[in-house]
Amino acid sequence: MAIQDIYPTALRLLGRPVLVVGGGPVAARRAKGLLDAGARVTVVAPVASAALRELADAGLLTWAPRTYLPSDVDGVWFVQTATGDPAVDTQVSADAEAQRIWCVNASDHEASAAWTPAVAVVDDVQIAVNAGGDPRRAMALRNAVATALETGDLPLRRKRAHRGSVALVGGGPGDTGLITVRGRRLLGQADVVVADRLGPRELLNELAPDVRVIEVGKTPGHHPVPQSEINRILVDEALEGHRVVRLKGGDPYVLGRGGEEAEYCRQHGVEVEVVSGVTSAISVPAAAGIPVTHRGLAKGFSVVTGHEELSEVPARADHTIILLMGVAALRDSAAALAGAGLPQDTPVGIVENGYLPNQRVTIGTLGSIADQAEATGVANPAVIVIGDVVRVSPFAPSHFRTADYSTTTPNSPRTTARALTT
Repeated sequence: MAIQDIYPTALRLLGRPVLVVGGGPVAARRAKGLLDAGARVTVVAPVASAALRELADAGLLTWAPRTYLPSDVDGVWFVQTATGDPAVDTQVSADAEAQRIWCVNASDHEASAAWTPAVAVVDDVQIAVNAGGDPRRAMALRNAVATALETGDLPLRRKRAHRGSVALVGGGPGDTGLITVRGRRLLGQADVVVADRLGPRELLNELAPDVRVIEVGKTPGHHPVPQSEINRILVDEALEGHRVVRLKGGDPYVLGRGGEEAEYCRQHGVEVEVVSGVTSAISVPAAAGIPVTHRGLAKGFSVVTGHEELSEVPARADHTIILLMGVAALRDSAAALAGAGLPQDTPVGIVENGYLPNQRVTIGTLGSIADQAEATGVANPAVIVIGDVVRVSPFAPSHFRTADYSTTTPNSPRTTARALTT
């Protein structure tokens, strides 16, 4: 049977009687698929597998524990043979053909009147693949297509009217490979994307031309679109029937106002989903080879956004302090920690533009880091790490433990670092 001889279609078997002849693993898989389609399944087989017996015992299908009879095909809509005996399967297929009933012959795909494709379901999309009668080839292709849909490499976006919703998607620190699979899929389904300045901006270039991107990015001290307006945009767009993705950098629930946005959506009757992202508080230090915890150096860490909160965290070199959005207040933060008893020679690392081609790492001490940052023009987005874990970074100079720690490396960790000692 050539592939051109096949007319692809889909059967709606809800409530309709179907017949499975055979009691082994293949018959069980086919019966399960038919039950999932809502069919009324009868299995004819002298012996049934444990899986089939469980379905029969649960009342989900009818099992006739005997050999096949030609009358078994009477009145059914669809037949599946899976006895493992070519002679029996051929007889069942012939009886079905005589009554013009579609029959899948598991023993001989060339003689079969119908083929069962390899099937996968992603959201409400069903993928069915036939591959010239080669089931393993069909399964491999099905898996590849399903994966491409899951990751957003293929369009999953609805074209007809649908109920509006909001997804708060954490895009990670900026590298497009660090968004979650779920986040990438939702982005591919979006009608409207409400985008931050940070996060995987390159993914916006992959959106369909008719997807609207609403820019609401903030910079330190400059919020052109206030949070109240962002909340309103999310709800208004969803109530108009759009699938809205709020694409944020990092994780929406880690100092990202995601909780406020989710609460506002729920208060206004809008379905909202939160997709966690790779938070920059942990991932950006890792990009510079700095673990936020490390055996023998630090067992815990605190994440804060400025020097005001520093009085609440342990001022010890063995407790890692991570400052987000802390460049402007770095001198005050360093002074506050020093005043709380943290030694001036405590290591400090600043990672700018984590994971991006222009990533830069600056390493110094609590006493020197503010001057270094001003001298080298450190700017947001940047993550500041304070504590002994900074010693682990491959960018720390060889004399880090015993002398002046000050160094700046303007390159990404994926390139060769050039240390500039000040």
